[in-house]
Amino acid sequence: MKKLVSLILCLLVLTACVSAFAADDNVVYVCNYFDYIDESVLELFEQETGIHVEYINLMDNEALLQEMEISPAAFDVIVPSDYMVERLIARDMVAELDWEKLPNAAQYTLDYLKNPAYDPEGKFSVPYMWGTLGILYNTKMVEGTVDSWADLWDEKYANNVIMMDSLRDAMGIGLKVLGYSMSSTNEEELFAATDKLVEQKQKGIVRAYQLDETKDRMVGGEAALAVVYSGDAWFAIDENPDLAYVVPKEGSNIWVDNMMVPKQAPHYDNALAFIDFMCRPEIARMNCEKIGYSSPNSGAIAGMGEEYAANRVQNPDDETVARCEIYHDIPAEVLKDYNDLYNEVLNAH
Repeated sequence: MKKLVSLILCLLVLTACVSAFAADDNVVYVCNYFDYIDESVLELFEQETGIHVEYINLMDNEALLQEMEISPAAFDVIVPSDYMVERLIARDMVAELDWEKLPNAAQYTLDYLKNPAYDPEGKFSVPYMWGTLGILYNTKMVEGTVDSWADLWDEKYANNVIMMDSLRDAMGIGLKVLGYSMSSTNEEELFAATDKLVEQKQKGIVRAYQLDETKDRMVGGEAALAVVYSGDAWFAIDENPDLAYVVPKEGSNIWVDNMMVPKQAPHYDNALAFIDFMCRPEIARMNCEKIGYSSPNSGAIAGMGEEYAANRVQNPDDETVARCEIYHDIPAEVLKDYNDLYNEVLNAH
Protein backbone atom coordinates (compact mmCIF):
# COMPACT_ATOMS: atom_id res chain seq x y z
CA MET A 1 0.00 0.00 0.00
CA LYS A 2 2.82 2.43 0.88
CA LYS A 3 4.52 1.78 -2.46
CA LEU A 4 1.23 2.52 -4.24
CA VAL A 5 0.81 5.78 -2.33
CA SER A 6 4.39 6.75 -3.15
CA LEU A 7 3.85 6.03 -6.84
CA ILE A 8 0.69 8.13 -6.89
CA LEU A 9 2.56 10.98 -5.20
CA CYS A 10 5.33 10.73 -7.79
CA LEU A 11 2.83 11.06 -10.60
CA LEU A 12 1.12 14.02 -8.98
CA VAL A 13 4.40 15.85 -8.43
CA LEU A 14 5.64 15.14 -11.93
CA THR A 15 2.38 16.61 -13.25
CA ALA A 16 2.96 19.68 -11.12
CA CYS A 17 6.50 19.94 -12.45
CA VAL A 18 5.33 19.90 -16.05
CA SER A 19 2.72 22.53 -15.23
CA ALA A 20 5.39 24.73 -13.65
CA PHE A 21 7.33 24.99 -16.86
CA ALA A 22 4.16 25.49 -18.90
CA ALA A 23 3.07 28.42 -16.71
CA ASP A 24 4.50 31.93 -16.66
CA ASP A 25 6.92 33.13 -14.01
CA ASN A 26 4.17 34.54 -11.79
CA VAL A 27 3.97 31.41 -9.65
CA VAL A 28 5.70 29.73 -6.74
CA TYR A 29 5.56 25.98 -6.10
CA VAL A 30 5.52 25.29 -2.36
CA CYS A 31 5.89 21.76 -1.00
CA ASN A 32 4.83 21.43 2.63
CA TYR A 33 3.10 18.93 4.86
CA PHE A 34 -0.66 18.51 5.15
CA ASP A 35 -2.46 20.81 7.58
CA TYR A 36 0.76 22.72 8.29
CA ILE A 37 -0.13 26.30 7.36
CA ASP A 38 -2.90 28.82 7.83
CA GLU A 39 -4.27 28.72 4.30
CA SER A 40 -5.43 32.32 4.55
CA VAL A 41 -1.79 33.46 4.49
CA LEU A 42 -1.49 31.98 1.00
CA GLU A 43 -4.33 34.22 -0.14
CA LEU A 44 -2.72 37.23 1.54
CA PHE A 45 0.59 36.50 -0.21
CA GLU A 46 -1.12 36.24 -3.59
CA GLN A 47 -3.06 39.47 -3.02
CA GLU A 48 0.04 41.40 -1.97
CA THR A 49 2.52 40.09 -4.56
CA GLY A 50 0.39 38.89 -7.46
CA ILE A 51 2.34 35.61 -7.32
CA HIS A 52 0.14 32.54 -7.47
CA VAL A 53 0.91 29.78 -4.95
CA GLU A 54 0.72 26.16 -6.07
CA TYR A 55 0.64 24.32 -2.74
CA ILE A 56 1.69 20.66 -2.79
CA ASN A 57 1.41 18.26 0.15
CA LEU A 58 3.81 15.40 0.86
CA MET A 59 3.76 12.91 3.73
CA ASP A 60 7.26 13.09 5.22
CA ASN A 61 10.93 13.96 4.70
CA GLU A 62 11.71 10.73 2.90
CA ALA A 63 8.88 11.27 0.40
CA LEU A 64 10.16 14.80 -0.21
CA LEU A 65 13.67 13.53 -0.95
CA GLN A 66 12.32 10.88 -3.29
CA GLU A 67 10.34 13.45 -5.25
CA MET A 68 13.32 15.81 -5.47
CA GLU A 69 15.50 13.02 -6.82
CA ILE A 70 12.90 12.25 -9.49
CA SER A 71 12.03 15.89 -10.33
CA PRO A 72 14.69 18.28 -8.99
CA ALA A 73 12.95 21.33 -10.53
CA ALA A 74 9.45 20.47 -9.28
CA PHE A 75 9.44 22.81 -6.27
CA ASP A 76 10.48 26.37 -5.43
CA VAL A 77 10.09 26.12 -1.63
CA ILE A 78 10.42 22.98 0.45
CA VAL A 79 10.05 22.47 4.22
CA PRO A 80 12.35 19.62 5.37
CA SER A 81 13.28 18.79 8.94
CA ASP A 82 16.71 19.31 10.47
CA TYR A 83 18.34 15.97 9.58
CA MET A 84 17.01 16.19 6.02
CA VAL A 85 18.39 19.73 5.74
CA GLU A 86 21.78 18.30 6.63
CA ARG A 87 21.41 15.63 3.93
CA LEU A 88 20.19 18.00 1.22
CA ILE A 89 23.13 20.35 1.85
CA ALA A 90 25.59 17.46 1.73
CA ARG A 91 24.11 16.31 -1.59
CA ASP A 92 24.26 19.82 -3.08
CA MET A 93 20.51 19.77 -3.74
CA VAL A 94 19.61 23.18 -2.31
CA ALA A 95 20.48 26.76 -3.22
CA GLU A 96 22.23 29.31 -1.04
CA LEU A 97 19.83 32.01 0.10
CA ASP A 98 20.25 35.68 -0.78
CA TRP A 99 19.79 37.15 2.68
CA GLU A 100 19.48 40.69 1.33
CA LYS A 101 16.10 39.55 0.00
CA LEU A 102 15.11 38.07 3.35
CA PRO A 103 14.95 41.06 5.73
CA ASN A 104 12.18 39.60 7.92
CA ALA A 105 13.98 36.30 8.25
CA ALA A 106 17.21 38.08 9.18
CA GLN A 107 15.55 40.33 11.76
CA TYR A 108 13.10 38.00 13.48
CA THR A 109 14.62 34.50 13.47
CA LEU A 110 15.59 33.53 17.02
CA ASP A 111 19.35 33.86 17.45
CA TYR A 112 20.01 30.26 18.47
CA LEU A 113 18.34 29.03 15.26
CA LYS A 114 20.32 31.24 12.87
CA ASN A 115 23.34 28.93 12.75
CA PRO A 116 22.04 25.50 13.79
CA ALA A 117 24.17 22.35 13.72
CA TYR A 118 22.41 21.08 10.59
CA ASP A 119 23.19 24.33 8.71
CA PRO A 120 26.11 25.77 10.69
CA GLU A 121 26.71 28.79 8.50
CA GLY A 122 23.02 29.55 8.07
CA LYS A 123 23.37 29.73 4.30
CA PHE A 124 20.59 27.43 3.18
CA SER A 125 17.66 27.34 5.60
CA VAL A 126 15.16 29.54 7.42
CA PRO A 127 13.30 27.99 10.40
CA TYR A 128 9.56 27.62 9.84
CA MET A 129 8.32 25.82 12.96
CA TRP A 130 9.81 23.78 15.75
CA GLY A 131 8.50 21.49 18.45
CA THR A 132 8.94 18.32 20.45
CA LEU A 133 8.00 14.66 20.13
CA GLY A 134 6.08 13.22 23.05
CA ILE A 135 3.11 11.31 24.39
CA LEU A 136 -0.47 12.56 24.15
CA TYR A 137 -2.67 10.72 26.63
CA ASN A 138 -6.27 10.66 27.79
CA THR A 139 -6.36 11.38 31.52
CA LYS A 140 -9.63 9.43 31.82
CA MET A 141 -8.11 6.32 30.27
CA VAL A 142 -4.72 6.02 31.97
CA GLU A 143 -3.72 4.94 35.46
CA GLY A 144 -1.20 6.89 37.49
CA THR A 145 1.41 9.19 36.00
CA VAL A 146 2.44 9.12 32.35
CA ASP A 147 6.03 10.37 32.18
CA SER A 148 8.12 7.71 30.41
CA TRP A 149 8.47 6.09 27.00
CA ALA A 150 8.18 2.82 28.93
CA ASP A 151 4.49 3.60 29.47
CA LEU A 152 3.99 2.74 25.80
CA TRP A 153 5.03 -0.83 26.63
CA ASP A 154 2.65 -1.27 29.59
CA GLU A 155 0.39 -4.23 28.85
CA LYS A 156 -2.53 -2.64 30.67
CA TYR A 157 -2.81 -0.43 27.56
CA ALA A 158 -3.14 -3.37 25.16
CA ASN A 159 -4.62 -2.24 21.83
CA ASN A 160 -4.75 1.26 23.24
CA VAL A 161 -1.49 2.84 22.04
CA ILE A 162 -1.06 4.63 18.71
CA MET A 163 2.54 4.71 17.55
CA MET A 164 3.91 7.12 14.98
CA ASP A 165 4.39 5.75 11.48
CA SER A 166 7.66 7.56 10.92
CA LEU A 167 11.01 5.85 10.40
CA ARG A 168 13.15 8.21 12.47
CA ASP A 169 10.60 8.80 15.21
CA ALA A 170 9.60 5.17 15.73
CA MET A 171 13.18 3.91 15.71
CA GLY A 172 14.20 6.90 17.84
CA ILE A 173 11.69 5.95 20.52
CA GLY A 174 12.91 2.35 20.49
CA LEU A 175 16.44 3.64 21.01
CA LYS A 176 15.59 6.22 23.64
CA VAL A 177 13.54 3.87 25.84
CA LEU A 178 16.71 1.75 26.07
CA GLY A 179 18.85 4.76 26.95
CA TYR A 180 20.49 5.27 23.56
CA SER A 181 20.77 8.31 21.31
CA MET A 182 17.87 8.77 18.90
CA SER A 183 20.48 9.19 16.13
CA SER A 184 22.43 6.05 16.98
CA THR A 185 24.32 4.29 14.21
CA ASN A 186 25.48 1.45 16.47
CA GLU A 187 24.38 -1.90 15.02
CA GLU A 188 23.78 -3.58 18.39
CA GLU A 189 21.73 -0.64 19.63
CA LEU A 190 19.63 -0.62 16.45
CA PHE A 191 18.93 -4.36 16.75
CA ALA A 192 17.98 -3.91 20.40
CA ALA A 193 15.62 -1.04 19.54
CA THR A 194 14.01 -3.15 16.81
CA ASP A 195 13.48 -6.04 19.21
CA LYS A 196 11.90 -3.66 21.71
CA LEU A 197 9.46 -2.30 19.12
CA VAL A 198 8.62 -5.79 17.85
CA GLU A 199 7.96 -6.87 21.44
CA GLN A 200 5.51 -3.99 21.86
CA LYS A 201 3.64 -4.99 18.73
CA GLN A 202 3.60 -8.72 19.42
CA LYS A 203 2.16 -8.13 22.89
CA GLY A 204 -0.83 -6.45 21.22
CA ILE A 205 -0.18 -3.06 22.76
CA VAL A 206 -0.07 -1.14 19.48
CA ARG A 207 -3.46 -0.20 18.11
CA ALA A 208 -2.07 1.39 14.94
CA TYR A 209 0.91 3.10 13.31
CA GLN A 210 -0.32 6.48 12.04
CA LEU A 211 0.57 10.11 11.38
CA ASP A 212 -1.86 12.92 10.59
CA GLU A 213 -5.05 11.13 11.67
CA THR A 214 -3.79 10.44 15.20
CA LYS A 215 -4.83 13.75 16.70
CA ASP A 216 -8.43 13.31 15.56
CA ARG A 217 -8.57 9.79 16.93
CA MET A 218 -7.28 10.99 20.29
CA VAL A 219 -9.84 13.80 20.34
CA GLY A 220 -12.46 11.13 19.76
CA GLY A 221 -11.22 9.01 22.67
CA GLU A 222 -10.15 6.10 20.48
CA ALA A 223 -6.89 5.36 22.34
CA ALA A 224 -5.34 5.94 25.74
CA LEU A 225 -1.89 7.05 24.56
CA ALA A 226 -0.34 8.19 21.28
CA VAL A 227 3.02 9.40 20.03
CA VAL A 228 2.54 12.85 18.49
CA TYR A 229 4.31 16.07 17.68
CA SER A 230 3.64 18.93 20.08
CA GLY A 231 1.56 20.94 17.62
CA ASP A 232 -0.83 18.05 17.07
CA ALA A 233 -0.97 17.64 20.84
CA TRP A 234 -1.98 21.26 21.31
CA PHE A 235 -4.68 20.97 18.65
CA ALA A 236 -6.08 17.85 20.31
CA ILE A 237 -5.98 19.27 23.84
CA ASP A 238 -7.84 22.36 22.63
CA GLU A 239 -10.56 20.07 21.26
CA ASN A 240 -10.67 17.64 24.19
CA PRO A 241 -9.67 18.91 27.66
CA ASP A 242 -9.32 15.32 28.93
CA LEU A 243 -6.08 15.09 26.96
CA ALA A 244 -2.59 15.97 28.22
CA TYR A 245 0.91 15.95 26.72
CA VAL A 246 4.28 15.02 28.16
CA VAL A 247 7.86 14.94 26.92
CA PRO A 248 9.14 11.73 28.57
CA LYS A 249 11.70 11.94 31.33
CA GLU A 250 14.28 9.92 29.34
CA GLY A 251 14.39 12.75 26.78
CA SER A 252 13.08 13.09 23.27
CA ASN A 253 13.53 14.83 19.95
CA ILE A 254 13.39 18.56 19.36
CA TRP A 255 12.84 19.06 15.67
CA VAL A 256 13.05 22.14 13.48
CA ASP A 257 11.31 22.34 10.11
CA ASN A 258 12.95 24.75 7.70
CA MET A 259 12.13 26.61 4.50
CA MET A 260 14.64 25.98 1.72
CA VAL A 261 14.97 26.51 -2.03
CA PRO A 262 15.98 23.54 -4.22
CA LYS A 263 19.04 24.19 -6.34
CA GLN A 264 17.04 23.79 -9.55
CA ALA A 265 14.00 25.75 -8.39
CA PRO A 266 12.47 27.44 -11.45
CA HIS A 267 11.33 30.57 -9.55
CA TYR A 268 14.12 31.48 -7.13
CA ASP A 269 13.12 35.11 -6.48
CA ASN A 270 9.49 34.14 -5.96
CA ALA A 271 10.65 31.51 -3.48
CA LEU A 272 12.57 34.12 -1.47
CA ALA A 273 9.57 36.45 -1.55
CA PHE A 274 7.39 33.65 -0.16
CA ILE A 275 9.89 32.68 2.56
CA ASP A 276 10.30 36.26 3.74
CA PHE A 277 6.54 36.78 3.77
CA MET A 278 6.24 33.74 6.07
CA CYS A 279 8.75 35.43 8.39
CA ARG A 280 6.74 38.62 8.77
CA PRO A 281 5.71 38.63 12.45
CA GLU A 282 1.98 38.90 11.89
CA ILE A 283 2.09 36.10 9.31
CA ALA A 284 4.30 33.88 11.48
CA ARG A 285 1.88 34.49 14.34
CA MET A 286 -1.11 33.51 12.21
CA ASN A 287 0.61 30.24 11.30
CA CYS A 288 1.62 29.52 14.89
CA GLU A 289 -1.86 30.16 16.27
CA LYS A 290 -3.49 28.12 13.53
CA ILE A 291 -1.38 24.96 13.62
CA GLY A 292 -0.14 25.01 17.22
CA TYR A 293 3.58 24.44 16.74
CA SER A 294 6.33 26.55 18.28
CA SER A 295 7.38 29.69 16.45
CA PRO A 296 11.03 30.50 15.68
CA ASN A 297 10.01 34.13 15.05
CA SER A 298 10.74 36.64 17.83
CA GLY A 299 8.19 39.12 16.48
CA ALA A 300 5.43 36.50 16.45
CA ILE A 301 6.33 35.37 19.98
CA ALA A 302 6.20 38.93 21.29
CA GLY A 303 2.78 39.38 19.73
CA MET A 304 1.39 36.27 21.43
CA GLY A 305 2.46 37.46 24.88
CA GLU A 306 1.95 35.69 28.20
CA GLU A 307 -0.53 33.11 26.93
CA TYR A 308 2.07 31.64 24.61
CA ALA A 309 4.87 31.95 27.18
CA ALA A 310 2.86 29.97 29.73
CA ASN A 311 1.91 27.19 27.31
CA ARG A 312 4.35 24.35 28.01
CA VAL A 313 3.17 22.30 25.02
CA GLN A 314 4.09 25.06 22.57
CA ASN A 315 6.80 26.64 24.69
CA PRO A 316 8.63 23.93 26.68
CA ASP A 317 10.73 25.02 29.64
CA ASP A 318 14.52 24.96 29.69
CA GLU A 319 14.67 21.68 31.65
CA THR A 320 12.58 19.92 29.00
CA VAL A 321 14.66 21.33 26.16
CA ALA A 322 17.88 20.32 27.92
CA ARG A 323 16.96 16.63 27.95
CA CYS A 324 16.06 16.56 24.26
CA GLU A 325 18.19 16.13 21.15
CA ILE A 326 18.00 17.17 17.50
CA TYR A 327 18.18 14.36 14.96
CA HIS A 328 21.37 14.12 12.93
CA ASP A 329 21.46 12.71 9.44
CA ILE A 330 22.22 9.01 9.17
CA PRO A 331 24.86 7.74 6.67
CA ALA A 332 23.30 6.05 3.66
CA GLU A 333 24.56 2.57 4.51
CA VAL A 334 23.13 2.83 8.06
CA LEU A 335 19.92 4.41 6.81
CA LYS A 336 19.30 1.27 4.78
CA ASP A 337 19.56 -0.69 8.01
CA TYR A 338 17.07 1.70 9.63
CA ASN A 339 14.63 1.07 6.78
CA ASP A 340 15.06 -2.69 6.88
CA LEU A 341 14.69 -2.84 10.65
CA TYR A 342 11.65 -0.59 10.70
CA ASN A 343 10.00 -2.81 8.09
CA GLU A 344 10.65 -5.73 10.43
CA VAL A 345 8.67 -3.87 13.07
CA LEU A 346 5.78 -3.07 10.74
CA ASN A 347 5.62 -6.65 9.47
CA ALA A 348 5.90 -8.31 12.88
CA HIS A 349 3.02 -10.56 13.97
